[in-house]
Amino acid sequence: MKWYVIHTYSGMEKSAESALRERIKRAGLEDSFGEILLPTEDVAEVRNGKKRVSTRRMYSGYIFVNMIMNDETWHLVKNTPRITGFLGGSANRPSPLPTREIDVIKKKMADGNEAPRPRVEFEVGESVRIKNGPFTEFKGIIEDVNYDKNRLRVKVLIFGRETPVELAFNEVEKG
Repeated sequence: MKWYVIHTYSGMEKSAESALRERIKRAGLEDSFGEILLPTEDVAEVRNGKKRVSTRRMYSGYIFVNMIMNDETWHLVKNTPRITGFLGGSANRPSPLPTREIDVIKKKMADGNEAPRPRVEFEVGESVRIKNGPFTEFKGIIEDVNYDKNRLRVKVLIFGRETPVELAFNEVEKG
């Protein structure tokens, strides 16, 4: 069995996965299919002053299937509702995904469940606008990002001098 990437309608990954499982069961091809992977991760965000953790799909519009590729399994997957086809290779002979890439995805999923990551990713050197607090509407450049504490150190120009300011993720927005 090898891993293949299957393209689905965006937002329909879960229903495409269950439809595929149902078709596999009805066709009696359980021996030709292994794991069906729909990678998700926990993301944290602050709304109305409350921290909320939600689950988000890592690869919107894609699911990963471990399967034996032959004409019968190809047609079963290709003709499943909400699935548009395979990714990679030619139209009727998709190329498999290396197992090490699936291992990386599984590791990301395991790491993400331990500590939810913020919904917005920040990078050092990126420009942000402060949206609340004493420096509202000031713009600054990110100097340091601390994902463990959900805090940023931002250089802000105050009275002609660059001053480092410590801010929470929810106090700034990109741009």
